Amino acid sequence: MINGVLFVCHANLCRSPMAEYAARRLLAGRPVTVASAGTDAVEGLAMHPYAVEIAAETGEDPAAFRSRRLLPDHLTDAVLVLTATRRQRSICTALAPAALHRTFTLRQFGRLAAAVEPPVEDQDDPLQSAVTAAALARGRLQPAPGDADDLRDPVGGTPEDFRRCAAEIERSLRPLAALIGTAG
Repeated sequence: MINGVLFVCHANLCRSPMAEYAARRLLAGRPVTVASAGTDAVEGLAMHPYAVEIAAETGEDPAAFRSRRLLPDHLTDAVLVLTATRRQRSICTALAPAALHRTFTLRQFGRLAAAVEPPVEDQDDPLQSAVTAAALARGRLQPAPGDADDLRDPVGGTPEDFRRCAAEIERSLRPLAALIGTAG
């Protein structure tokens, strides 16, 4: 289905859709597809209105976005799975154990991607190269303390809470975009 990056949050209304739209913008021109789903999503709901405002700033129209419930096939078809929280990462790896080595929290992957050496030669699949490099770094770097890898859910918050969340998503995605850029 996707064969790219899958973003996962709870309801697929705020964090994962904002990450999906931000990734499309940051990875434009790269051979990477992006999608999102929610561990507890209700199928077919529109994105949260504050998330719509932020997603629209990417230049795409998020009006057609509809939430999707996470399925095991979504996980097995993705090259990289990025979750909003450690709990969601655990749910993903329980649903599809084979996805363990390519499933990270978004903040964790951003930290790992920023710490790895870029591949020294062009790769056929820059996304796969980035995932492999980050997976190797996971064993060398100290784990983050407590909930430092969790992306706070802005639902129920103010537009500024959504902006802070979107800024954290962007900070976490920039190292991925840079790593893919050097690998391809």
